[in-house]
Amino acid sequence: MDDHIQQKSWFSRNWGWAVPLGGCLTIIILFFVFLGSLIFGVSELITQSTPHQDALSKVNEDEYVVNILGKPIETDGIMNGNLSYKNSVGTADISIPIKGPKGAAQLYVVGNKLNDEWVYSEMYVIIAETDEQIDLLGYE
Repeated sequence: MDDHIQQKSWFSRNWGWAVPLGGCLTIIILFFVFLGSLIFGVSELITQSTPHQDALSKVNEDEYVVNILGKPIETDGIMNGNLSYKNSVGTADISIPIKGPKGAAQLYVVGNKLNDEWVYSEMYVIIAETDEQIDLLGYE
């Protein structure tokens, strides 16, 4: 006579807590993946925006700022502020953290988009170390 007793599998012994826990973990993981992709997508839209690109281009062309921060000057974090546009009208009021090999600063941009063209009323850099404000528009 063979007295072999077959044991239940791990899942059949523990399904009562494993299924709800696995479902909750899956939902939490999916939420963070969605949140990460949303943040990445919005961040990508902002960094590709015309005001963001114009400001970075202007700061890299300014010899005085390049002298203080070094080259290359690039973004150093997440932009703050408001950026909105629809069709041929828009507004921008943003600040962008920037850095170079020699230091860091904050780049500020304020402008309006009319008839598909951005016009900036303010574009300046504040150097982190000295709080010096440098106007990038120059108003020729």
